[in-house]
Amino acid sequence: MNLVLGSRSQGRKEVLRRMGCQFEAMAADIDEKAIRHPDPERLTLLLAHAKADALIPRIRKESILVTSDQVVVCDGAILEKPESKTEARRQLEGYARFPAVTVTAVVVTNTGTKRRSEGVDTAKVVFRSIPAFVIEELVRCGEILRNAGAFSIEDPLLTDYIARIEGEPESVMGLPREMTRRLIHEVRDG
Repeated sequence: MNLVLGSRSQGRKEVLRRMGCQFEAMAADIDEKAIRHPDPERLTLLLAHAKADALIPRIRKESILVTSDQVVVCDGAILEKPESKTEARRQLEGYARFPAVTVTAVVVTNTGTKRRSEGVDTAKVVFRSIPAFVIEELVRCGEILRNAGAFSIEDPLLTDYIARIEGEPESVMGLPREMTRRLIHEVRDG
């Protein structure tokens, strides 16, 4: 059956490739800021469902659609993609005092049967103190502006400053491997 990833995220694409999946990718153009909730798990689920709802009418053949959303929680604050370099800098500086907890929701939909399964996974990234010159280089490059919490664990500038990851690295990358595999099986075989 055709597999569609409802995302532009390079990290999510890489996770599916590592899982051995062949897929096509398409992005849902939704106003993420219009969907709000104070609970990070509920927020990410609402956004992942909204992405699926926006994409389903565009998919022409029976497919398994995977949509996802992620936020980072740091010291009780929900961090999304930074809207400015100043915000990115502030997010990165915060990791010197508090770990970054990624909250990732995945929604998998069988477009033929309309069966849908969902899940939420969390992982914790503990950083060593990130020097100011590294933060400035990350901000200057601009790649971090595309990531919730302003970081990617695969960024070579950051790898030396990651003390440990508690949970699946793929969850931090935006698509928890084991949960995604389970959800795909649920909608395909159930």
